[in-house]
Amino acid sequence: MPSSRDRRVAKELKDIQSDPAAGISVELSDPSGASMEYLHGHIFGPPKTPYEGGKFELLITMPNEYPFKPPQITFKTKIWHPNVSSMTGAICLDILRDNWSPVQTIKSAMMSIRLLLEVPNTDDPQDHEVSSQAVKSPALFARHAQEWSIKYAGAPQKQIDLQGKFIEARPAPTPEDFGGYNPKMVGIWTDMGFRVNIVVQVLKERGVPSFNGERYQLSDEAISDITTRILAKIAEEDV
Repeated sequence: MPSSRDRRVAKELKDIQSDPAAGISVELSDPSGASMEYLHGHIFGPPKTPYEGGKFELLITMPNEYPFKPPQITFKTKIWHPNVSSMTGAICLDILRDNWSPVQTIKSAMMSIRLLLEVPNTDDPQDHEVSSQAVKSPALFARHAQEWSIKYAGAPQKQIDLQGKFIEARPAPTPEDFGGYNPKMVGIWTDMGFRVNIVVQVLKERGVPSFNGERYQLSDEAISDITTRILAKIAEEDV
C-alpha cells in the first residue's frame, strides 16, 4: 500500500503536469513508478534574465516525513547565481530549511527557486564569489551568468536587454504596501520569495479580510489555495 508521502507526491506531480505554463516540470527518476523518493525537475529560465531560454535540471529527494520535512533540492545543471553553489548546486532558500510548512508543495518550492532566478537575494548568498560579483559588477555578473546558461543549460546566444534591473534589490516594503494586512501573515508567502504586491493582490481578490492588520490563523486549505493563486498569477505575468 502506498505511503502517505507517496500518495501526496503522486498527486502533486499530476498538478505540476497539468500546468505547463508554470515554467517548471517534475518527473519520477524511476520511470517504473516503483519509487517516489527520487525526482528530477527542470526549471525553464525566466525571460529578461541571463537564464532566459535555458533548461536547468534539478535533483529532488523526498524524505519519508514529507510534507512535514522539506524536499532536498539541488541544481544538477551548473548555474552562476548568488543563491546557488557554483560547485555543488546547493540552494540557499529559507523554505527549503527553517521556513518550510506542510502546506507547501513541490510546485511551490520549484516556483520559489524559479523566482530566485528572476530576483537573486544577495543578502543571503550561497556562493559568496558570485554574490560579490553581482553587487560590485552587475553587468559582468549578468554576462557571466548568461555564458554559463548558454554553455550548460542550452540557452540561445542572443542579446538580452536587462535594463540594469535584474540584480537591483527590492525596496523594503512600506506599511501601505501590505494593504492593511498583518506583515507576518503576508510573510507566509514573501518567505517563499513572492513579492508583497502580488500576495496582497491575491489576498484581496480571494476576499481574505485584513481585520485592520490584526494577525489571525488561516486554515491550511486557505494557505494552499492562496499559494496556488499566486503561482497562477506569476505564470500569467511570464506569458
